[in-house]
Amino acid sequence: MPIRIDLDELLHARRMTLTELADRVDITLANLSILKTGKAKAIRFSTLEALCRELDCLPGDLIGYDPDRREESDHQEGAE
Repeated sequence: MPIRIDLDELLHARRMTLTELADRVDITLANLSILKTGKAKAIRFSTLEALCRELDCLPGDLIGYDPDRREESDHQEGAE
């Protein structure tokens, strides 16, 4: 998927752990990990708002678009 989540960079810049962020935005660590690893297929606006509030960022700082990025499943389909 060409959508990327730049959560690692923001956490590092703010010296915050994933666990701390999960507690602050009231989201499970498992769900936040899914978002961080790029495996999420959707995000609620309320979650995006909470992440932006706690990370003091704009949605565009957190979410990016990379048209050259593809999922592994896309690569596997092409190999058959």
